[in-house]
Amino acid sequence: MPTGIDEFDRVLGGGFVAGSLVLLGGEPGIGKSTLLLQASDALARRGVSVLYACGEESPAQIGMRATRLGAGGDSITLLPEVNAVALEAAATISMPGLLVVDSIQTMFDPELSGAPGSVGQVRACTARLMRLAKDKGITTVIVGHVTKDGAIAGPRVLEHMVDAVLYFEGDRDHAFRVVRAVKNRFGSASEIGIFEMGEHGLTGVGNPAAVFLGERDASTPGSTVMAAMEGSRPLLVEVQALVTPSYLQVPRRLATGIDTTRLLQLLAVLERHANASFSGQDVYVSVAGGVRVVEPAVDVPLALSLLSALRSIPVPVDVIGFGEIGLTGRIRSVAHAEARMREAGRQGLVRVAAKLPNGTAIPTGSESLGIGTTVELGALLR
Repeated sequence: MPTGIDEFDRVLGGGFVAGSLVLLGGEPGIGKSTLLLQASDALARRGVSVLYACGEESPAQIGMRATRLGAGGDSITLLPEVNAVALEAAATISMPGLLVVDSIQTMFDPELSGAPGSVGQVRACTARLMRLAKDKGITTVIVGHVTKDGAIAGPRVLEHMVDAVLYFEGDRDHAFRVVRAVKNRFGSASEIGIFEMGEHGLTGVGNPAAVFLGERDASTPGSTVMAAMEGSRPLLVEVQALVTPSYLQVPRRLATGIDTTRLLQLLAVLERHANASFSGQDVYVSVAGGVRVVEPAVDVPLALSLLSALRSIPVPVDVIGFGEIGLTGRIRSVAHAEARMREAGRQGLVRVAAKLPNGTAIPTGSESLGIGTTVELGALLR
């Protein structure tokens, strides 16, 4: 059941599956309710009945948001209900095509003691909704809060009970949001959807490279473009680094969008195998645009950015980097090299700083630089 929102359908694996139970988690105010209201409206306009259980906001408040978003599907019913038994009875009678529960932390089962949002209540309400989805074939989406560590609040078993777990990521100070699948029984568990938050709600970003690289200044040292893979989708992002003299006894090492442990390991490798000294230097690294990169392929562009910032030499404007760097200083190949190079070529990044697997077909117009070690990587900066 496609929603018609391409970026959301990509993450879901093509759309909602009948009788599935989907958990959408994210920080307060990130846009979870907005996205689900837009998806509900898109389905309602195609004749799918939607039952929206509003536990956190009143129907009047949701109606105001719907007016702002231009959502006016007649097939959407707002139900102000936090009693899980009453919600189950209402859904059994109306048999909607889509049931949205916003949020699971406000629901309670009267057969159990404990306040709404407690571990026992969240587990019991989710189990009741799971039985409803499977027995009646009602596609159900539940909204979940996250803790300060970014994990979905409640018992860990909550994520095991549902069919799909989606995380809404992004900084409220940035316009861009990422919906990431971390579990999906009906599709890829590594896809992402990219949205831009505007005055009229969330809109899908069809060309992420133009967004994330649109304001890049290639003449500034410490900037390298990386071809990352999110599921089956190549994504070009800018990896930035700043190296500056430290006035502290213990220099700072701060990373945004990249694992700090990986940064520390890479600094040690560059000091040992690339004749680069970061002692007495504060090091800051970031992925521009609020994106988080977790794959090992970030090593090569991160190393290039660090060496570029240290030596104050810009990375050549047409160079793209990806690859894993081992503790010996040698670069290892990563998967999906052809897809990464094709996407980079569309943006004019035709010189590839990577170790390519044997048999890799290099796209027309692109050139492999044959980089195999961190020493060869540093030789690009001349």
